[in-house]
Amino acid sequence: MFFSQAGARPRTWEPTPSERKKWVEVFKACDEDNKGYLSREDFKVAVVTLFGYKPSKIEANSVMSSINPNTSGILLGEFLNIVRKKKEAQLYRNEIRHIFTAFDRHYRGYLTLEDFQKAFKQVAPKLPERIILEVFREVDQDSDDLVSYKDFEYAMNYGQNEA
Repeated sequence: MFFSQAGARPRTWEPTPSERKKWVEVFKACDEDNKGYLSREDFKVAVVTLFGYKPSKIEANSVMSSINPNTSGILLGEFLNIVRKKKEAQLYRNEIRHIFTAFDRHYRGYLTLEDFQKAFKQVAPKLPERIILEVFREVDQDSDDLVSYKDFEYAMNYGQNEA
């Protein structure tokens, strides 16, 4: 599987001092009673503030179940780590979108075999046509001869948890 071997891998990302300072300020602002931790509701407000969306019940449950059970909520260090991981994932998704857009020269929202051939000729000019065709077929999940963004994103993420 081409993409599982050569697909993009998320890099570890660290916030700038100003980003980290902003996250600490958001933590303090959401910790209204100066408890030293964020409750589930406080966490939701912090996510809205930093990322512009309200986390789902599933996401909130996942975060709350991952924290130290001896605490009443999310401590600052845990919060900073959660936010860093969310930001890293956001940057990675943006990178995948950017790569897809670079392949989609006609802005159609899907890729054809011709789009793949042109893109691969630029980045790997000696790659045999049969390999490009294999990659295209692998990525085209529903075999409609078009690679949607969803197909592409899946291929880029395929095997991420295997490494």
